[in-house]
Amino acid sequence: MSDSLNRRNVRVDLGERSYDILIGSGLIAGAGTEIAARRPGMRCAVITDTNVAENHLQPLLDSLTSAGIEAAPLALEPGEKTKRFEEVIRVCDHVLGARLERGDAVLALGGGVIGDLAGFAAGIVRRGMRFVQAPTSLLAQVDSSVGGKTGINAAQGKNLIGVFHQPDLVLADTDVLDSLPLREFRAGYAEMAKYGLIDRPDFFSWLEGNWREVFSGGEARIEAIAMSCRAKADVVAADERESGARALLNLGHTFGHALEAATEYDSRRLVHGEGVSIGMVLAYQFSARMNLASPDDASRVEAHLKQVGLPTRMTDIEGRLPPTDILMKHIAQDKKVRRGALTFILTRGIGQAFIADDVPQDEVQRFLEDKRTS
Repeated sequence: MSDSLNRRNVRVDLGERSYDILIGSGLIAGAGTEIAARRPGMRCAVITDTNVAENHLQPLLDSLTSAGIEAAPLALEPGEKTKRFEEVIRVCDHVLGARLERGDAVLALGGGVIGDLAGFAAGIVRRGMRFVQAPTSLLAQVDSSVGGKTGINAAQGKNLIGVFHQPDLVLADTDVLDSLPLREFRAGYAEMAKYGLIDRPDFFSWLEGNWREVFSGGEARIEAIAMSCRAKADVVAADERESGARALLNLGHTFGHALEAATEYDSRRLVHGEGVSIGMVLAYQFSARMNLASPDDASRVEAHLKQVGLPTRMTDIEGRLPPTDILMKHIAQDKKVRRGALTFILTRGIGQAFIADDVPQDEVQRFLEDKRTS
């Protein structure tokens, strides 16, 4: 899977809709070459945010221009609150105003917010356009840019409105991560650790021993991103539309999404990867409480995530959380209730996650009530 010391290529196998995830150095500067080689004559709308645009938009535009690709850029405001219908309409209007056709592309240059929103727009404008991801955060590179889940938030919860729309290409330039704030890098690392906790215990053990090198950059970082993308690509290829095993990728997310909604998506209090970190610890602790897994596994997960600097408890979230019954409403919205029972991703140990679709609501409520203060 390696074509050089600083480049990896992971293939997402979906038949006619298969695509490459390129991982390594210099991919934004080489974006035009990579796109033109696959889709000659294609034009694109580049959707980004104002923070990313400062550092990375011009090099991308220069690369596209050099390859003969016409580009129409649009910079949105950064942050989770941008994932709303008004901004989707703005992107669609921009694409149509640039007279882009169905065979042209929407190119997302940014983190998970931009990728999710731009992908949703690409999935609905002209009933579906081509889509290219150039993720600029670790979280987006290892998770949200891969697999075709796009969408925006609703008042009732996170990512409740959207479509499945696979990209044609993912360009994960690891150079851009050098300028990422430490907090954002840590948030992405939580999603990376998730793959080991789902079904790759050797990867989790590898991260425990190599996380410092992953944070400092170089070959270990590229390899960790590639292993994460490979894990997700395998799941997506087996279950593209989350009718079965793909739901395992939601480990920690049911709790995490509820906490994000409870903080009203205020990134000063909690960002997505931090919610996932706390959520994964809660999932392991709840599994132990239900006598499904050893408390030692929960302690091991918490110790590692805490070691890298991630929050691991509800009490780590700044400010007051709403009452437990409000958290339960968010949880019920995130995962459907079936005859009074909730669906969660629980675990029997490190790398032994499974789908539990018969979790009693009262057990979850009592558990959360206990964890609010511990």
